[in-house]
Formats: sequence, structure tokens, C-alpha cells
Amino acid sequence: MSKVANLQKESLAMLKQTSRTFFIPISFLDPVLKKTVGSAYLCMRAIDEIEDHPELPAEVKASLLRSIQHMLETGIDETEYAALVAPYSDYLPSVTMRLPDWVEVCPPEIRGKVLESTAIMAGGMAKWVEKDWVIHTREDLDDYTYYVAGLVGVMLSDLWRWHDGTETDTELAIGFGRGLQAVNMLRNYDEDYERGVTFVPDGWTRDDMFSYARENLSQADHYVKSIKNKRILMFCKVPLALAHSTLKALKSGKEKMSRQEVEGIVEQLKEEERLS
Repeated sequence: MSKVANLQKESLAMLKQTSRTFFIPISFLDPVLKKTVGSAYLCMRAIDEIEDHPELPAEVKASLLRSIQHMLETGIDETEYAALVAPYSDYLPSVTMRLPDWVEVCPPEIRGKVLESTAIMAGGMAKWVEKDWVIHTREDLDDYTYYVAGLVGVMLSDLWRWHDGTETDTELAIGFGRGLQAVNMLRNYDEDYERGVTFVPDGWTRDDMFSYARENLSQADHYVKSIKNKRILMFCKVPLALAHSTLKALKSGKEKMSRQEVEGIVEQLKEEERLS
């Protein structure tokens, strides 16, 4: 087995390990997109683990993220990256330590777009780490959610266009990412509050955050309507359906959906697709 083929196999295993929820929709994609989207997700997850790390000091996080941004912009070197993260090997998870491997899995002809989006994300994350994630206005919230999630929507649209010419609206793609992120924020609302982070603009209530999530999920609903490739459509519809259902569960006072409820939604989508 070649090195890239072996890395591809390891990347799928890492995907399953880091996010079972994301592994479900990615399984609907064809082999080329599965490899590409998986690579892109792991690259972004690698830097997300730095931003979210509970023990690393803010100045270390910001420095690491800006250094990684520069490497992604100029061409990531495995030896240079290993030297950068080595001092933090006891803190950082494997998905972060192995970022160059996930880059290598990505097809060379689209790699530049994945690196560009991940670099912009790293820079945006560094900025918000330095701001201590203090969000005052709706504009602040939009800015933060753009960097950590809207960019994912933009990058996915780049991948769809590259793969088979599927065109999607960029603003709706950003709404797709923001909507999923807003639901996560609500799901982790109490946990974040306990660690001193709220992501809630001044004067907003929890109900305002629900409205923000619904507004962006509405854009996500419009985003998927333009997608004709059935595999890509299923990839997008699964997390969107789960987000809508999670929002309803949270609104009714539940902390999250059960594994059975998640599986039920996925099976229902499969059945709808089979009948369409």
C-alpha cells in the first residue's frame, strides 16, 4: 500500500475517532469527495483543537495558530511543523500533531483551496483567542461564526464546484456553516458559561440566540435546494436535519438528542432519498 493510500485509510479512522456525527454524512460521498472532504475536515479540526484547548495559555494558542496560518499560506513543511508543535505534544491531540498528513491526503489539484480556507480560519481563530472570545455585537458574532464555521461552508462550495461543477450561493453557504455552529453554541451554552465564555452579544437573551440559529438554518435550507448531486445533497441534508432537530430538543428543555433519535433521522432521510 502506498503512503498516500495508507494515510487515506488512517484519515478515515481519525474521522471516526474525532467526530462520529460528521462521519455519518461523509459516508454518503463518492470516494474522491470522501477523501477530499475528510482531509479538509481534519485540517480544520486540527486547528480547532488548538483554539478550544482548555489548558494552553491564550498567547500560546494565538502564536501557534498564526504560525500555522503562515505555513499553510507558504507551503506546509512536515519537519518545520513537527518542530513547531513538538513542545506541546503532551497537550495536543493526534489530529493536530498530524496536520501535514491530512494535507497530503487532499488531491493536489484542490489542495490550494483547502489550505487557503484553513489558513484564513487559523488567522481568524487567533484574532478571537486574543480577544478572549468577548462578543459585544451581532457583527462580532457574525465575524466569529464566519471564521469558525462559515468558512467551512465556503470551502465545501469550492469542493462541490471542483468535483462536478455544482454551483452554490456563497452567502447561503456561510449561513449553512453558521447555522450548524449556532446550534452547537446553544447546545454547549451552559458548559461555555461555566468556563467564562458565552458567545452572546450584549443585551441578547438565550431566545435571541435561538432566533440567530433559526435565521441561519433557514439560509442553510435554501443552500441545499440548489444541489442536484444526490450524494452531495445527502451529505448536506444529514447535519442540517440533525441541527433542526437538536434546536427543537433544546427549545423543549432536552440537553441533546439520543443516539437512537440521530439514527432515526438518518434512516428517514435515506428512505426519502430512495423514494425520490
